[in-house]
Amino acid sequence: MLLHETQRTRGELLGRVAPPQRSALAAETRVGAEFDWRCRRGHDRFRASVVDVLTGPGCPKCGRNAASPGSLREAGMPFMKPGLRVGTSMTEQRLRVLLGERLKLHHRANAVRTARMFYGRQEVWPDILVAELRIAIEYDDPGRSGRAHRGLKEGSDQEKDAALREVGWEVIRIRGGGLPPLGPYHVACRSVTAEVADEVVRLMRVIRGDAAVDAIALPLGAT
Repeated sequence: MLLHETQRTRGELLGRVAPPQRSALAAETRVGAEFDWRCRRGHDRFRASVVDVLTGPGCPKCGRNAASPGSLREAGMPFMKPGLRVGTSMTEQRLRVLLGERLKLHHRANAVRTARMFYGRQEVWPDILVAELRIAIEYDDPGRSGRAHRGLKEGSDQEKDAALREVGWEVIRIRGGGLPPLGPYHVACRSVTAEVADEVVRLMRVIRGDAAVDAIALPLGAT
């Protein structure tokens, strides 16, 4: 369940553990079990639990490097990550279309540099970026299982929001399928509608002001 919630695979996990411990990890089911792990950036091996490797900051040296002056200068910068494979649902696509009827949405960035490690990387990949406003938009729903974006994943979502706020971004979350709001700029709904898109734009105005939003707003009926 944790592998599914963090969008990882057992194979990826086995590729990161120290080779002598692969057979033990292959049979492990406890998320709190500790192993020795290899840093994907080539740093020293480190000891950590399965849950910390999947949801935590990565190796200690990566964590220190993320807080270094050079890294902090890039924190908050949006950028295009080539080859990024993130599943996009039909509902997320509908949300993007509805927002595109109201705002000039650019597609020059799909990731944001952070000042902390998140799932072993110093970056996050929001569903929609409005770089001009430094606002990220996320769509959450419980999925067919009814368990998505609950439990550990809910905590992960809040951690992601915190990582973005640290570097000057704000997050608007659309909480669909009966999921409750988790923050002040969250929109609870059963489905994505034009009214939901209007509420997102209204929240943008609350967060960044009318002048900033007007600069990228489309005239009514322009599309």
